[in-house]
Amino acid sequence: MAQISGLTKIKVPLGSQEIELQQIDHVEGGMSLLRIRIREGKRFTIFDIDPATAELWASAMQHWANSQKKLTNG
Repeated sequence: MAQISGLTKIKVPLGSQEIELQQIDHVEGGMSLLRIRIREGKRFTIFDIDPATAELWASAMQHWANSQKKLTNG
């Protein structure tokens, strides 16, 4: 059995997607994963990722966001 803890919910202004982040703790085995749930209307896309993948994904997203700030701040 797994315990699910909500971390955050994000409403995307363009496209009306909803992104929800949850921590999934598997009681047996002690594994924790990050669940990313993306809702688009009635459709859901769900990713369960390990900490190393989450770190790579976060780094890539932060790099992209920083590059966009430089473009808009000229």
